[in-house]
Amino acid sequence: MGIGTSVFLLALGAILAFAVNASIGGLDLDVVGWILMGAGVLGLIMTTLLWGRRRQVVAAEQPAEYRRVEERRDVAPPL
Repeated sequence: MGIGTSVFLLALGAILAFAVNASIGGLDLDVVGWILMGAGVLGLIMTTLLWGRRRQVVAAEQPAEYRRVEERRDVAPPL
């Protein structure tokens, strides 16, 4: 889950928990909102932990040896 999805779940959960005063038969929208906000927070934490691992510094290897190429002009090219 990415940061955008987590923020979306947080916003949707907050709207359901705090702004909606409707009741649907057998479904408490306040509880659904709190569950969505919890999922959003959990998603943000997990995404932050995974991105933290990705950004570890990796030491670069030394470049390969460079070879010097010389052209000989004292030898005639093959015919």
